[in-house]
Formats: sequence, C-alpha cells, structure tokens
Amino acid sequence: MRKIREVLRLRLEAGLSIRQISASTKTSVGAIQKVLARADALEIVWPLPEDLDDGRLAAMFYPGSDPTTSSRHQVPDWTTVYQELKRKDVTKLLLWEEYTARYPNRCYSYSQYCDRYRHWLKQQRRSMRQTHKAGEKCFVDYCGPTVPIINPQTGEIRTAQVFVAVLGASNYTYAEATWSQGLQDWLLSHRRTFEFFGGVPEMVVPDNLRSGVSKACRYDPDLNPSYQQLAAHYQVAVLPARPYKPKDYVLPKIMCWQRAKTTRRKGKGCDYAT
Repeated sequence: MRKIREVLRLRLEAGLSIRQISASTKTSVGAIQKVLARADALEIVWPLPEDLDDGRLAAMFYPGSDPTTSSRHQVPDWTTVYQELKRKDVTKLLLWEEYTARYPNRCYSYSQYCDRYRHWLKQQRRSMRQTHKAGEKCFVDYCGPTVPIINPQTGEIRTAQVFVAVLGASNYTYAEATWSQGLQDWLLSHRRTFEFFGGVPEMVVPDNLRSGVSKACRYDPDLNPSYQQLAAHYQVAVLPARPYKPKDYVLPKIMCWQRAKTTRRKGKGCDYAT
C-alpha cells in the first residue's frame, strides 16, 4: 500500500512502462497492473490532491482494508506461546503457522517471530546458566513422544520408546528406539550409548525413572541394584536429578524429533524394525 503513490507517479508523471515500474519499486507486474486498472476505474490523475494522505489513498484501492491497522503487525501473545511450547509435539513453527492463518495480512515472518520471542523470553525471570565440562556429564532419559512401528507382513502396530543420551558440553547425541522403558532395555541402551561415544563420562544424570531409581530422594536416592552394578562395571557415577526439580536435569532438546512432528496429530509409522 505504501508503494501505490510511487506507482502512480512513475506511470502518470514519468510515463514508465509496467516492467520499468516493477524494476524500480520491486513490485510484481501483476500487482502494478491491478493498481493501474483501479486507478483508471477511479479516473485518478496526477498530481494527486494535497489532502489525500496515504491512508485514504490505500482505502480507495483496497476498500476492505483498515488504513489505521493494515500496515502494522499483530503482536502475538507471547505468554500463551510460552505455555503452548511446554506441551508435547508443539513447536514454534506450528504456532507460527496458526498465527499466520489467523492474521494473514499482519503477521511477522517466521524468523522475526522467533527473534521477537527470544527477545521477550530474555526479559522474563532469570535462571542460572548451566556450565558443563567436556566428558563430565551425560544426560539420559526417554523423550515423551513414542514411535509407531508397523509390521509390513501383519500390519500390526507397536509403539516404541525413544531413549536419548546427550553429552552436556558438546550436545553430542545418541538416540535409539526400544520396545519398552523396562530395566533390560534401560541397561542395554546405556551399554550401546557408551559404545557409540567410544568411552564413558564421569557422571550419568538420569531422570527419576523407575528402571534407574527405586526411590527418589533429594539427598540420598536409592538406585536400582542392577543399574548400580552397571555403574560400578563402567566405573561411572550416577547422579539422579532431584524429584520435581527439572532444572537439575537439563537435557538439550532433540530438534530432529521435534521437526518430525510439526502438527499435534500423530505421525505415520515407519517400517518394521527388529
């Protein structure tokens, strides 16, 4: 809308062609043709009346628009965005798509949306920054979403749990799917994690999963005996997070799993895995 006056000037006063106007204003040929056709219908001549401001001019070409708000962006409710991002399978991309569908003409681009959300987030309550040393801690847990596994021969669908291990300093990540969160799968996932990393960290930090921690306690948690034997075999210390203290357990987000589900609906299954 802000380029309407310039398009009219270049056409009516300078006598440029449509393609020359397009190159000058960085506007598409189709949009310029619509503006000029509307100008002919309104019998607009140059120069324009002095009392015709940009808002009234835009209303003449786009009667359905509101000149007081059409050029402004609708600021999202960042508090709602923050709360929605806590839900499983909800990403900023999904929320941005819902935002653009609601305000198609007054929405921020995705990069602007993310940048403004980060700026808003920095102004909220401060938290202690976690500093990790290389090779010191490995954070392990099962991520929330499960993976449907389809048997191509029988069509049977089983859900698999996703085990994730992340080194604190480098965010080097290992992930695998197992049939359950049971003790056997839990221990074998640790073994394969250490084989993948090619070594063991000083400490393993799990959440208070029943397979690893028999009794959660702030100062003296009881580890599962088998899990304790695994730690002794690999000469690694197990340091469970305190119950109801999620900031003790800082597991970096696994973006590959979040991007795989950009909607709240369940994704399609993958081929059968053995």
